[in-house]
Amino acid sequence: MTTPIADFIARYVRSDAARLHMPGHKGRGLPEAAFDITEIEGADALYEADGVIAESEVNAAAIFGTGRTAYSTEGSSQCIRAMLYLAATYRGEGMGRFALAGRNAHKTFVHAAALCGFDAMWLYPEGEQTSPCACPISPERLDGVLGSLKEKPFCVYVTSPDYLGNVLDIAGLSRVCRERGVPLLVDNAHGAYLRFMENDLHPISLGADMCCDSAHKTLSALTGAAYLHISKSAPAAWRAHAKEAMALFGSTSPSYLTLRSLDLCNASLSGDYPARLRACTDRLDDLKSDLMKRGFRLAGDERLKLSLRCDGRATAARLRQAGVECEFADGDHLVMMFSPENSERDFERVSAALGEPDCHESEPWTPPVLPAVMSLREAVFRRAVTLPVQKAVGRICAAPTVAC
Repeated sequence: MTTPIADFIARYVRSDAARLHMPGHKGRGLPEAAFDITEIEGADALYEADGVIAESEVNAAAIFGTGRTAYSTEGSSQCIRAMLYLAATYRGEGMGRFALAGRNAHKTFVHAAALCGFDAMWLYPEGEQTSPCACPISPERLDGVLGSLKEKPFCVYVTSPDYLGNVLDIAGLSRVCRERGVPLLVDNAHGAYLRFMENDLHPISLGADMCCDSAHKTLSALTGAAYLHISKSAPAAWRAHAKEAMALFGSTSPSYLTLRSLDLCNASLSGDYPARLRACTDRLDDLKSDLMKRGFRLAGDERLKLSLRCDGRATAARLRQAGVECEFADGDHLVMMFSPENSERDFERVSAALGEPDCHESEPWTPPVLPAVMSLREAVFRRAVTLPVQKAVGRICAAPTVAC
C-alpha cells in the first residue's frame, strides 16, 4: 500500500528547505515539528484534493470498500456534521426536514441539527437501561416507527458501537431502511476496526449508506484522525459534494501530522493489522471469561472494550493506584478500551488490579419522553442561563449537558 502523504513530507524534510511558510516553528524545537507542514506546493489541499491526499483517500476507500472516503483532522465530529448536512441537503423527494435518531446520539448530532436547521424525532431505547449512553433499537421497532410516520425522515441515525460497547443489528436496521426508502447513517466512531474482524462487521459492509469512523479511537492514528465513509450505492450527490460538506465544518488549517498518520494507517491496515487484531480480541475474550468466573458483570459486547457494571469511580481509583488508566467511569460503569498496541503486561495488570467484584447493582433507568416546545436550532441559539439541575424542572434545555 502506497503512503503518498508520508512520502511527500519525508522528501520535504530531507530537502532542508528554508520554511518561509506556516507554521511558525519552522520544523524546529519539537520532535514532531519537522513533519508538521501546511498546504505548500505538492502537499495537496484537504478540501480540494487532487494530489497526494486524494491518492491516499482512494487507498482508504479501497481498504474500507466504500464509494468514497474523505479524511477528517477534526475527529468524527466533523464527519457527523458533514454527513448530516449531505443527507439533509440532498434528501430524496417527499422526505421531511427531520432525522429519526437514537436518543443516545452524540452531542455533535444536536449541534449539527442547530447549524443545518433540521430537527430530530427521537428513537428511545427499548426496555429499562442502566445508562443514557445505551439505546438498543431493534429492526422490528424501527420498522414500526417508520411505518407510523406520515412523512419520511431524511435519514435514520444511530450510534453503534456506543460508548459502553453495545453493538446494534446494523444489517437488520439497514434492511428495514432500504425497504422503507430511508437512508441509514451510523455514528461508528468507536468501530473503525470492525472492517478487519474475521467477519466484516463494518456499517458500510452491512448496508449503511454513510458512517463516520474515528481512526484515533481504535486504530493507530493520531487524535483527531477520522473518516467520512459513503457507500457505493448512496446518492451520487453525496459523493460529489463530500469535500464541500467537510470544508463547511472544518478548519482551513488541517493538521498534516494527523493526515500523515491516516496515510501511514493505510499501510498498517493493509498489512498485518487483521492478524494482530484477532490476537488482541482473543486475548480480551480470555480476560472477560476469567472476570465473569470471578463474579464480574459485563456491560456491552464490543470486542475491543471491557465494560463492567460496577462502582466505576471506586474501581477506576483502584486501577489508577496500580498504574492503569481507564477510558470512562461513573457510578454504575467502568470502560476500558484495548487495541493491538496493548501489551500482554497491560492485560495482566488489569486482571490483577481489578481484584474481586464489588457486587454493585445499577439502578434501572428509563429516559423521560418530554415534549418539544421549539426546534433544536431555536433552543441552541437562544440566550441561556446556567442553573443547578434541581432548579431546571420545567425549563427548556438549551444544550446537551453530558460529556458526549
